[in-house]
Amino acid sequence: MDMNQENNRVLLCGTMAGAPQYSHSAGGQRFYCFPLEVQRLSGSSDVLNIVLRKEQLDAVEALERARLRVTGELRSYNNRRGEGARLVLTVLARELKLTDEPDENSVSLLGTLCKSPNARMTPLGRDICDLLLAVNRRGGRSDYLPCICWGSRAREAARWGIGDVVRLEGRFQSRGYLKLREDGLEQRVAYEVSAAEVSLAESALNRV
Repeated sequence: MDMNQENNRVLLCGTMAGAPQYSHSAGGQRFYCFPLEVQRLSGSSDVLNIVLRKEQLDAVEALERARLRVTGELRSYNNRRGEGARLVLTVLARELKLTDEPDENSVSLLGTLCKSPNARMTPLGRDICDLLLAVNRRGGRSDYLPCICWGSRAREAARWGIGDVVRLEGRFQSRGYLKLREDGLEQRVAYEVSAAEVSLAESALNRV
C-alpha cells in the first residue's frame, strides 16, 4: 500500500456546495477545486475544499448539489498572496463517486510533532491543546496539519514534545473567526483536524 495512504487517510460524504473551478496544473495534469458541505451530528456543517484531477471530475459528471463520496488525503500549502489564512488545507481526492450514503467525515493521521503542543483552557474551563503534525508523503515532502484535542486527551498531549510520533483519528473541520485589520474586522475561515482519539505511536512510546 502507498505510504501516504497509511499515514494520511480521509473519507468524506457530503454535498457539492459550488461549481468546480480551475486550481492549478502539475505534472502535465489540470486540477480543479470545489467545496464539499458535510453536516455534523450537531446540525452545523463544515465546508471543505476538494482538489482533484480533471479526468476524475469528467468521469463523475457531478452537478452542483450532487451527493459525493470522496476518499483521499489531506494536503497543506502556504498561502503567499497575503489574503486569508497562511496555511491552507485541502483534500486531494484519490477516488470520487456519486453516493446516497449519509454524511461522513473521517480522518486518520500518523505524523511527527513539529512544534511544542499549545495547551490552554477555554473561557468555560475546558482543556484544549493545539498540535502541528508533519505527515510524510512521497518525494520527501511533508504536509503540516494543525490538529486540536480536548479534555483528558488535551492534558495528555500537553506533555508530548517535538519529534514525538502521534497517531490521530478525527474529522476535518472548518471554523470561522474574525481577524482584526487596520480597516476593521475581517471574517476568515480556518481549517483543522479535530481529534476524537489521539495517542503516541509505538515508536514514540519506546522513547518515553
